[in-house]
Amino acid sequence: MAAGKEIRGKIKSVENTKKITKAMEMVAASKMRKAQERMRHARPYADKIRNIAAHLGEANPEYVHPFMQTRAGTGGAGVIVVTTDKGLCGGLNTNVLRAMTAKLKELEGQNVKTQAVAIGNKGLGFLNRIGAKVVSQVTQLGDTPHLEKLIGPVKVLLDQYAEGKLDAVYLCYTRFINTMKQEPVVEQLLPLSQARLAQTAEEKQAYGWDYLYEPDAKSVIDELLVRYVEALIYQAVAENMASEQSARMVAMKAATDNAGNLINELKLVYNKTRQAAITKELSEIVGGAAAVG
Repeated sequence: MAAGKEIRGKIKSVENTKKITKAMEMVAASKMRKAQERMRHARPYADKIRNIAAHLGEANPEYVHPFMQTRAGTGGAGVIVVTTDKGLCGGLNTNVLRAMTAKLKELEGQNVKTQAVAIGNKGLGFLNRIGAKVVSQVTQLGDTPHLEKLIGPVKVLLDQYAEGKLDAVYLCYTRFINTMKQEPVVEQLLPLSQARLAQTAEEKQAYGWDYLYEPDAKSVIDELLVRYVEALIYQAVAENMASEQSARMVAMKAATDNAGNLINELKLVYNKTRQAAITKELSEIVGGAAAVG
């Protein structure tokens, strides 16, 4: 019964793995709910800033902030890549890194030099492997993103854009659609498009009053647009974290189901092996008895 003992060992091993994946699935489900709440709570803040900035921009058309100026195309481009610190979340990181690689190839085809900011361990490791120029990074954000940790690394690209050294800054992350669906996104962060800052008719009516500026409109617009870009990056990280926990929960559920199927198959093989061994012993006994008789 050496084969039977080996199969029993495999069954025990898979059962232990199943316990681990089940526990990870439940932890991810708990974290996913918190991450989704955090993501939804961040949206109104960015919307409020966008509306005020758009209103101020319309009231002061003579001033155009550097973040809204379209460049001639003589500088480089920056890419902010948002990935997870940990694995075991299905194809989440693979999909966003594939989308980012396609964007980098497109920029290289236009002879545009690129530099990157990595948010998350997986993206940092990938950028280093492909030999990309990483100007700053932030990893080990934990389960809760903190804006003060993000501002420093991202400010490198924002300052370069404001100084005219970069023509565009792109943001790559995974957008949360629902628990079962998350999609990789590569969107232009800078220059801020008019469409991004445009107000709907309802918003124009709601924000139709005049503001008193202190110290002046230019200073307020400068601060607001920087805060708006920071809010967009924070939102991207929050969406990525919600996507990560959802993807991990789904991946761990699939792993738990697969472990259950594998255990059933191994038990079937074990029972067949055991029956074959019993049949063989009975045949030997009957054969021996016949020989003696």
